[in-house]
Amino acid sequence: MNANEELIIKFYKAFQQCDWKTMQSCYHPDATFSDPAFRTLSCIETKAMWHMLCENAIDLKIEFSHVQADSTKGSCQWQAWYTFSRTSRKVHNKITAQFKFKDGLIRVHNDTFNFWRWSRMALGISGLLLGWTRFLQKEVYETAYRSLIKFMQKHPEYLN
Repeated sequence: MNANEELIIKFYKAFQQCDWKTMQSCYHPDATFSDPAFRTLSCIETKAMWHMLCENAIDLKIEFSHVQADSTKGSCQWQAWYTFSRTSRKVHNKITAQFKFKDGLIRVHNDTFNFWRWSRMALGISGLLLGWTRFLQKEVYETAYRSLIKFMQKHPEYLN
């Protein structure tokens, strides 16, 4: 196992424990993160996002597998089971993570998942009917980002 595979494992083991500080330590200072819900975040926003998600987790369960990496890039599959806080609906999300590394840390982290599948579980009938539309995707993104900004405002360490 190489150092970048070990870094991915460290990240997801920390996520399993909601250890957001260790998760944050895995990122390069110039890191970016993207996924269908938050779109693209800066390093400080990424760190705040993991802090927020871990702090708000009630029944989060994380599993990961198929960790692969070389000196510049890597990937893994991971799954999350949780209750979506806005609707109290149970979600089982299946995610593919792609990474690029720099200086032994994560420089780029891209998560992809089926947004329509996720929205049906998280949002119910509105997700079923509208989850495939840009309208609902934009609404989810804007709501998620507003929540992140509010979280960051309550935590001055993210407002540099």
